[in-house]
Amino acid sequence: MNLRKISSFFLIYLFGFYSQTAKSQFCGCSPILCCSQYGYCGSSNGYCGTGCQSGPCRTNKEPPVVDMIVTQDFFDRIINKTGNGCAGKRFYTRDSFINAANTFSNFANSVTRREIATMFAHFTHETEDFCYIEEVNGSSLDYCDENNRQYPCAPGKKYYGRGPFLLSWNYNYGACGQSLGLDLLRNPELVGSNPTVAFRTAMWFWMNSVRLVLNQGFGATIKAINGMECNGGNPGAVNARIKYYRDYCGQFDVDPGVNMTC
Repeated sequence: MNLRKISSFFLIYLFGFYSQTAKSQFCGCSPILCCSQYGYCGSSNGYCGTGCQSGPCRTNKEPPVVDMIVTQDFFDRIINKTGNGCAGKRFYTRDSFINAANTFSNFANSVTRREIATMFAHFTHETEDFCYIEEVNGSSLDYCDENNRQYPCAPGKKYYGRGPFLLSWNYNYGACGQSLGLDLLRNPELVGSNPTVAFRTAMWFWMNSVRLVLNQGFGATIKAINGMECNGGNPGAVNARIKYYRDYCGQFDVDPGVNMTC
C-alpha cells in the first residue's frame, strides 16, 4: 500500500470517528432525557428506544418499570371502591396514569414499589379512591394571585383544584403548563377534562416537590403535599394517608420504613 492510499484510509477513518463523536455530543440533553439515534432530546420510545445514545435509554422490548408495578389489578382495587356516581370513575384510568408517567422517563424507569405506594396513598386520599376530578365547590373559590406578574390570571378563568393532587392557583397552573408544554393559564379546564393531562400535572408536582424528600420517610411527603395537616393540624387526614400507605406497601410486600408521620 503506497503512502497516498495510507493517507486516504487514515482520513476516512478519522472522519468517521469525528462524525460519531460529533453525533454523540450533538444532544447535550438534560440527564432526565434520552439522546436519540439522530441526536435529539426526548423521553418517548422514539428517543429512549432503539438507537438511544445516552440518558435513561430502554429497548422497546422492555417496558418501563412503572408499567410493571402499577398493574391493572392494583389500579382497579382502588377505583372499584368508589361509587358509580363519581365522575372520577369514568375519568381516571390505569392507562392514563401510565401514559403520563412515561413522559417522565427518569421516573418511569427508576420508580420503586415503595414510591408507588407513597404516591398512590396520596392520590387515594386526595381524590377519595379516584372519585373526584376537581375540588368540591371549587368553582366558587378564587385562587388568583393578582400580584403574580409572571403567570397572570386569564380573564374569566378559575384556578381551583383539579387533578389527583388538586393543582391550584394561577402561578402553579402557569409553571406546570410551561414545564409540560401546555397553556394551562388560558386552558385550566384541560386538567379536569383530559385524564392524562391530569396525571401529568400530578407527576410534575411529584417530581418537583415530593420526590426530593422520599428518603426522609412518608411523613415528609405528607408535609410536602399538605403541611397544614401536620403537627396536629389535621390528624385524621394524616392517619388516613398513613393507612393507605401501609395498605399499598403490604400489597407490594415492601417495608414502609420509618418516620411515617409528620
